[in-house]
Amino acid sequence: MSKVASALGGARYDGFAHVREIGPLGMISLRAKPDVTGLAEAVTAVTGCPLPAQRRVELAGGNVAGWMSPDEYLLIVPYDGVKAALATLAEKLAGQHHLAVDVSDARAVFRIEGDKAAEVLMKLAPVDHATLEPGELRRSRAAQVAAAFWQQDGGYTLVCFRSVAGYVMGLLRHSAQSGAELF
Repeated sequence: MSKVASALGGARYDGFAHVREIGPLGMISLRAKPDVTGLAEAVTAVTGCPLPAQRRVELAGGNVAGWMSPDEYLLIVPYDGVKAALATLAEKLAGQHHLAVDVSDARAVFRIEGDKAAEVLMKLAPVDHATLEPGELRRSRAAQVAAAFWQQDGGYTLVCFRSVAGYVMGLLRHSAQSGAELF
């Protein structure tokens, strides 16, 4: 059996903001239309979070339920809890049109923290950060790669594909370099 490892081994950078890779985390891509019978109950059973509304993220302890598209949700649970979470989803959604897939090893997750954490993302993502509300999930780009991010615990959590984790860490590190603040 392979040893579980995060994409970058917990890489960190401390500049005017603090950037760190977190993980490994358990991640499930759940595809289902929001009106599927039992969907909200299934998401809550797995994450402890309510079913997120459009462009929203719900948090419960270390678990996350995020709206990714009209028929896609990202569920984040402990890495070793994915198998049980998938079984619970299968049980709760039996007979309903859905797809639940373990994407834990296909994603990388970063935290950007500090008083000027928003500035790091302002340099990378074409998003009006002044209108980014707590609890809002944005799917956008970090420079040239797909990413999703949200405010959480005084900073931001960013999810991207594992295949571009090194590139994204480089972007975040460069954007957080001391002396490169926007304000």
